[in-house]
Amino acid sequence: MRRAAIAASALALLAALAGCAVDGQNGAVPGSEPGSGPVGVVPGSGEESDARRRARIRVELAAGYYQQRNLQVALDELGQALRADPEYPAAYGMLGLVYMDLGDRARADESFQRGLRLAPNDAELNNNYGWFLCNTGREREALGHFEQALRDPLYRTPTVPLHNAGICSLRLGEQMAAESYFQRAFQVDASNPVAMFNLGQIFLKRGELERARFHAQRLVTMFEPSAQTLWLALKVERGLGNRDAEASLGSQLRRRFPESAEARLLAAGRYSD
Repeated sequence: MRRAAIAASALALLAALAGCAVDGQNGAVPGSEPGSGPVGVVPGSGEESDARRRARIRVELAAGYYQQRNLQVALDELGQALRADPEYPAAYGMLGLVYMDLGDRARADESFQRGLRLAPNDAELNNNYGWFLCNTGREREALGHFEQALRDPLYRTPTVPLHNAGICSLRLGEQMAAESYFQRAFQVDASNPVAMFNLGQIFLKRGELERARFHAQRLVTMFEPSAQTLWLALKVERGLGNRDAEASLGSQLRRRFPESAEARLLAAGRYSD
């Protein structure tokens, strides 16, 4: 069940990045909504029962269909997984993700909670349930689940709950806490685009333009540019008075993303938005 946290490019990332981890998952605009990434379920141990093995294989199949946005088939596979092993936490976690994407909050919440009753310390379950809570107006509750995920020293993608906690903190209006989470995510993985984008935004708003430029430039050079990353970089260069760089970024934004909200803001000269 897991959705890996970071899409391969900033374009995909900024269109849908942050959030969940189905590694047996993730994604939001580096700052707001969930996205997707590679899927893979952790193999069972050599001692797993036949029922658990069959359930695990079904969850792996469900994760693949989930990534392909074939949610009905994913639900069918998860039903078979739970018939094979009704006590398999990963199946409930994956079920929560599917219901979350279907907009069925009640079933998503119930599924995540059932999984956590079976495995209360599971890092992926806590991260994914936290992302669900963060996107349903329960940000404060979400932070506790991200912190629980971070307590697992073997968790392979700690940047996911870190940047998710940063996003939730921003939604709560707690900018200093958000900055701390994003800085920790960046320290763990200096290629984390969610952390870079949000740190760039925070430093730009604070007027710390050189620090904002550091992250904005990394984004547009390390990843395929998106309208959002180009707009961030453009505003930073404008603030620094680098007119040639500003003009170049503006030209890219108009050429590559002419219908974007950022291109419209540029045309209107609304640089403070």
